[in-house]
Amino acid sequence: MQFPEGLIAVVKRDCPTCLLVDPILKSIESRGLSVTVYVQDDPTFSSNSHVIDDRGLEYSFRLGIETVPTLIRITDGREAARAVGWQRAEWEALTGLAALAPELPAYRPGCGSVSVEPGIAERLAVRYGTRTMQARRIEVPPLEDEFEWCFERGWSDGLPLVPPTEERVYRMLTGTTRDPNEILGAMPPNLSPCSVEKVAINAVMAGCKPEYLPVVLAAVEAALDPVFCLHGLLATTWFSAPMIIVNGPVREAIGMNWQGNVLGQGNRANATIGRALQLVVRNVGGGKPLEADQSTFGTPAKYTFCFAEDENTPWTTLAEDHGISRERSSVTLFSADGPLGCLDQKSRAPAGLIYSLAGSLRGINHIDIANAADVVIVIGPEHGRVFDEAGWSKAEVVAALHEHLQIPAQDLGMGTDKALVSVADVPPTMPKFRHGGLSLVRAGGAAGLFSAIIPGWLMKGSLGTDPVTKEITP
Repeated sequence: MQFPEGLIAVVKRDCPTCLLVDPILKSIESRGLSVTVYVQDDPTFSSNSHVIDDRGLEYSFRLGIETVPTLIRITDGREAARAVGWQRAEWEALTGLAALAPELPAYRPGCGSVSVEPGIAERLAVRYGTRTMQARRIEVPPLEDEFEWCFERGWSDGLPLVPPTEERVYRMLTGTTRDPNEILGAMPPNLSPCSVEKVAINAVMAGCKPEYLPVVLAAVEAALDPVFCLHGLLATTWFSAPMIIVNGPVREAIGMNWQGNVLGQGNRANATIGRALQLVVRNVGGGKPLEADQSTFGTPAKYTFCFAEDENTPWTTLAEDHGISRERSSVTLFSADGPLGCLDQKSRAPAGLIYSLAGSLRGINHIDIANAADVVIVIGPEHGRVFDEAGWSKAEVVAALHEHLQIPAQDLGMGTDKALVSVADVPPTMPKFRHGGLSLVRAGGAAGLFSAIIPGWLMKGSLGTDPVTKEITP
């Protein structure tokens, strides 16, 4: 867009400083300089000769106006200088005129431009900006309830959605520097191309803030990793769903919860990040219940399952266990069932806690089944303190649990009929969980002397899943 040579002033009537400088603009014009005045709210406001109605705010948007009044000098079609608010010395330097309004105060701050007001800024960016959206537009009839419209289109997980207007999606995309048209992969089960923009749309519907988007994108990338086997997880008749554990500085930056009620409701970041991943699977990939999703019972985790780890402990973090330092942020994705509580309010030494945790773990899937699923154990602060005070590392706890989780060989197998299991050439016992199948994280509220056991779907084999860790990038 070409702007006229000379001086440009952007003002609005609803601004005391603009009222103050309007006579100054007239005085500048009377001294032989060309002044074009763009008015954001009332084109009758200015008394100058060249006034342009900018109630549509296109000029303000293209000029990047954040505060009014703003005075700009255009030379050879380009901006040469800019003054924001009223500051006599700046205006005199910009115009080359001396003694501007000596009777007025030397300085007055301006007011916020209409073009940067919430909602308006995004609408202008969608209309006039360079970033174009590729997603299909769907017009909601004027008399329709937009929330019911989302339900009727089958986009919802059963709870109300935030309608993904262009302005909201644009605002969501400001949370990342990645190209909205970047394809992250083919989302199962329909293997539909999953773009950054499509993830942003579902993040809007889930209720995310823009600053959550990089975390959601990392979770989606983890889900698309072949070793996670998302299609198999969707198609299984078992209970499991993707669970996101977040590590690194982003936890605190976006206000995630790793303390009381860590696996429950009440924290926006935890709830909406996990929900966004589930909505992407549903709306981009087509993973809907009683269709591709064949779970016979399901789990509340299919709505959302996301939390952060408490990193203020002597143990290595989950991310460090997967090769990512504490200074970097990451997500780790597990296939997960609902949590099971482990109560031990008496043990004051590691051996007692190991006995309690191993006893609870022995019944995962079935007491007679070994090497079927992996498990995440969320060690609560009070149980963690028992290990910390005894100087036990995470690795020592895992080793002790494996030692206590040996199952008689005659009880092995995916079934429950012991008579069907051959024990020829089989050692007397086998581990309940594979090497690497026990993941320990620290989180939870500092009361109750509890820990939480989160089992999952089949470990990786001819069919199954492995946990996947992805670094979060802006």
